[in-house]
Amino acid sequence: MLATSAAADGPTAAPAAGTAAASTGARRSLVVVSACPTGIAHTYMAADKLTAAGQAAGVDVHVETQGSSGSTPLDPAVIRSADAVIFAVDVGVRDRDRFAGKPVVQSGTKRAINEPDAMVREALAAAEDPNARRVSGGGATEPAAAAGRPGAGSEIRRWLLTGVSYMIPFVAAGGLLIALGFAFAGYQIVNPDPSADGLSYAQNWGLNNSFFDLPSVTGVEGLNDGLLGYLGALFTLLGQAAFGFLVPALAGYIAYAIADRPGIVPGFVVGAVSVTIGAGFLGGLVGGIIAGFAALWISRWKLPAGVRGLQPVVIIPLLATLISSGLMVLVLGRPLAAALTGLGDWLNSLTGASAILLGIILGLMMCFDLGGPVNKAAYVFATTGLTASLAGDGGQQQLVIMATVMAAGMVPPLAMALSTVIRPKLYTPAERDNGKAAWLLGASFISEGAIPFAAVDPLRVIPSMMLGGATTGAIVAAAGIELRAPHGGVFVFFAISNFLLFLLAIVIGMVVGALAVTVAKNIGRPRTEAVPEDAVDMAHAHNAAAPVTQPARA
Repeated sequence: MLATSAAADGPTAAPAAGTAAASTGARRSLVVVSACPTGIAHTYMAADKLTAAGQAAGVDVHVETQGSSGSTPLDPAVIRSADAVIFAVDVGVRDRDRFAGKPVVQSGTKRAINEPDAMVREALAAAEDPNARRVSGGGATEPAAAAGRPGAGSEIRRWLLTGVSYMIPFVAAGGLLIALGFAFAGYQIVNPDPSADGLSYAQNWGLNNSFFDLPSVTGVEGLNDGLLGYLGALFTLLGQAAFGFLVPALAGYIAYAIADRPGIVPGFVVGAVSVTIGAGFLGGLVGGIIAGFAALWISRWKLPAGVRGLQPVVIIPLLATLISSGLMVLVLGRPLAAALTGLGDWLNSLTGASAILLGIILGLMMCFDLGGPVNKAAYVFATTGLTASLAGDGGQQQLVIMATVMAAGMVPPLAMALSTVIRPKLYTPAERDNGKAAWLLGASFISEGAIPFAAVDPLRVIPSMMLGGATTGAIVAAAGIELRAPHGGVFVFFAISNFLLFLLAIVIGMVVGALAVTVAKNIGRPRTEAVPEDAVDMAHAHNAAAPVTQPARA
């Protein structure tokens, strides 16, 4: 119903509305959708920046934040009356058809944070331009020549980050459940049970025992039986079930980003096939792209009216699945599986200087863009290795990589928080408030807590954070600290093999980063009074109760 209402305005309605508003002096109106891969920080920061820019320009801005905790859809009447649409997204837009026919300006959340005024001006200009790029219906893509169209690199990045954003909740839920399984039952819970014909202790106890028939073993080091063992087995089974959806979700939502709803079925199937034949997340990435393009191609077929109704429910799922999964089985599966095996063997061979170098590289990646695509690439690399290791298909080095990535990702918010304490006069009042919130964000492994500082002063902040993250990464990798949970920061202490050394590594990196950024800000830094207070309030960004749609005051 929403899509029908939006589409009814058509491509010709928006310019007319915009022209009428301009000629009568009526207040202009824009609608905004913001979304980032994790749906935590960038989503709300982009929304706040665009709302403020619209208010400064005398424009009503209505925002829909498609964040991790869900979203409240814009009123269809608001969409119909809007002059243009701004998509500030790093992932696909949910229910895009609602905006069909509206002039659109699209970019990643980073540009919306850094250049909100320019995006508002571009959207207002698009409303007056009959040749402006418009939102098309049915998930189709606008012609390549359309004005303002994102480049190929931006589109590929959006496809991949959409898949990653939908995969991350499975990673977090599954990993933390398995970590609880280890905490209750011991690290042996995932190993084979000699008395159960190839089943692990978790599978055997979870399937064959109950609260009234608790498992009992003797003489097995690193394994608890009884109530703790049974609870640990249940947690582990649930976590492994969640992990089973990682690659299918990755592939399915990459395909969804390309072809909209028609891509979901072939994407999920090719992801499951990739797991079955051992191609893992590499197969999910490649297969998701193939499935998406196959579904998009078939959805554009001009079929006779008599069979057109079968296209979305039968023809597209059947043929797109045959194409993508068939290619995965017959052509791509074995090479990708071999590449994944080779990568795992190489990781497990790393010791000494090689491990330290990998720790430095991962630390630099985690701090380079603070939750952006480089950060997510390192995180996905770690979590997929963790998945394999907890399933018994990987080595201990992959647990070290997970610890390295988490520790390095915690450094930037903590370092910025410490710097605001060391030299508060270098920061605006808003930045000092963000520093207070950054302590908890950093401790929780939310790297985006440093973004308000990086957005204002990237040349000083980002290199300093990379230095601190690389320091922590090198220490954790050199010490061989292992982590069996994909998220949670210090709150998953029970899943860290040497928690005190892990904390020490983070503290050292935090101090290095804080000192580096403090020194950098003293070089050529204007007085605080001359610095505009445009840092984003992270307390608002993480306050689920705060309204995210802020109608501009007339």
